Amino acid sequence: MVRPLLLILLMIYTVSARAGLEVNVDPQNEQVKDNIEAFVGKIEADSRREIERIARHSKEQAADAARALGYYQTRIEHRVGRSRGELTLILDVQLGEPVRLDEVNIRVEGPGAGTEPFDLEAAGRGRLQPGDRLHHGHYEAIKSHIANQALRYGYFSGAFSQQRLVVNVEENEADIALVYQTGQRFRLGDVIFSDTPFTENLLQRMVTFETGVPYDADVIAKLNRDLLASGYFESVQVSAPASRAENGLIPVDVNVTERKPHTLGFGGGYSTDVGVRGRASWTEHWVNARGHKRGAELELSLPRQEVTGYYQVPLTPPQASSLRFFGGWQNEDIDDIETQSFTIGAQHETVMDSGWERITGLRLEHERFSLGNDSGESTLLIPGISFQRTRSVGGIDPSRGYSLMLDLQAAKEGVLSDVDLARIFTTAKGLYTVEENHRFLARVGLGAVFSSDFEQVPPSLRFLAGGDQSVRGYDYRTLSPTDSSGERVGGQYLLESTLEYQYEFIDNWRAATFVDHGNAMNSLSAARKTSVGLGIRWVSPVGPVRVDFARSVSDPDEGFRIHFSLGPEL
Repeated sequence: MVRPLLLILLMIYTVSARAGLEVNVDPQNEQVKDNIEAFVGKIEADSRREIERIARHSKEQAADAARALGYYQTRIEHRVGRSRGELTLILDVQLGEPVRLDEVNIRVEGPGAGTEPFDLEAAGRGRLQPGDRLHHGHYEAIKSHIANQALRYGYFSGAFSQQRLVVNVEENEADIALVYQTGQRFRLGDVIFSDTPFTENLLQRMVTFETGVPYDADVIAKLNRDLLASGYFESVQVSAPASRAENGLIPVDVNVTERKPHTLGFGGGYSTDVGVRGRASWTEHWVNARGHKRGAELELSLPRQEVTGYYQVPLTPPQASSLRFFGGWQNEDIDDIETQSFTIGAQHETVMDSGWERITGLRLEHERFSLGNDSGESTLLIPGISFQRTRSVGGIDPSRGYSLMLDLQAAKEGVLSDVDLARIFTTAKGLYTVEENHRFLARVGLGAVFSSDFEQVPPSLRFLAGGDQSVRGYDYRTLSPTDSSGERVGGQYLLESTLEYQYEFIDNWRAATFVDHGNAMNSLSAARKTSVGLGIRWVSPVGPVRVDFARSVSDPDEGFRIHFSLGPEL
């Protein structure tokens, strides 16, 4: 009985003797207080004697922390007290007058002087003016900035001819002399690739800068990203060592390992829109030394079956511009609409300097369809252009970002087409997170078809709404104008919109509430549908999984709908 009681008493004593830190600054100065707490750190002591032993060192640390902010005339006393049952080291700091800057000489000399890389105002020169309180952090920051800018922009022979900070404690004054000599800026030389199965012409077309351009580390990093984005390489390492420079030119070495030429993929999923679906794909990432590519894809679900194939030729630059020839067959049977289509065409894909992806194309499409009480077939030669841009922060589960898309298509009767038409469709999505746990998602989609004879427009170019990615609370593609027998036939106009709020209550789990509004219609004045609902989100390793329970406000008799989907929110 004695031994357990002794252990309990020792535990109580140990817990009660854990030390804390309290800093009192007079006159009050939160910046100095925070800096002292950071310098001193956590107090590790289990007795009053131990705290007294470390107090001297802690006072020296506190003095250093105050001097770093310009306070050299400090008086620091210590006490040992208790706070909330813990032994506490109390530091009473009396601040004297701060050291003020007197003479400040900060300048850059040499060929780089006055250039954007050495913009001293942007580097924080304004925080080091005569009469300002000395702040060692600001001095070190501008010194590091100048040195880092020199390395980034290729001033490899640059050096400080003066770097002096002199403090006169008695006069409470400090002088700064910081002078940097840039030397000449180095330039980028020829780009030399390691052995690859590709032609030198293809490789050099991926280089977006000319020999002799001024050195810039961002240019080197961009080349590394571009080569990886081309899809030809498993690994890429780009370097431009200054030690190899000749006459101011630094050769750029590129070591690459090509990826395996073939990829075979299988996948599957489920959504309440199309049910269970399976997918298989084959890609040949490089067919020949010129970097041509080809591939095929098969997708199967009960309402939809699709086979597509393509052949792609790289243009200039290959990582951002290509010409793709494609063909495909699709069979779809959803509710009142049955279609079977064959398509061949070509499209030019390019990523513009602005970051927008632009696709211009021409396709010939033949479609047989059964639409309500009618059936028929159409042939259309469709030129089109689309623009898309997505920006996000956070990878597979972004915390904020946006996605924009605009698609324009047209056909001319008599030019391999049965009807005149013009079709426009655009979407915008935005995501923003507040205080980590609160997420707001907004989406809007607008579409319109203009035709000389809308009855001849095939179902694939008409609009239908409802479903997981549209207006929840309604089944997939059940919002549509109907014919005389009540069969859905698709609309001329489309409006879809969503406002959603999500709250993360456990890591990777979120509750959601939302309102959807929209419809597919033949008149802009037609009634639109509104639904509301609740949902749950799980951030799985392959992307967000969403389960929603939605109910129509416009049509209460519709009852509840359960929606399940997987994929990115932007």
